[in-house]
Amino acid sequence: MIKIYKAANITEAHIVKGMLEANGIDAYVDGQYLQGGIGELATMDFAAVSVDDNDGKRAREIIAEYENKNPED
Repeated sequence: MIKIYKAANITEAHIVKGMLEANGIDAYVDGQYLQGGIGELATMDFAAVSVDDNDGKRAREIIAEYENKNPED
């Protein structure tokens, strides 16, 4: 597995995971349970998304499209 995306928060990580899975790529959210250990404090650098090594290229393409999407499109 390779870490493919560093999310701003756990919610965004799940959005990216769902987007990848909708495109046939199995994805895993890293750091999901670390947020509960921190409690009310803001989390930083915990939420990430990983995929199988073989899906890295396609996952990067999908994520690049997500990051470049204009909300008004």
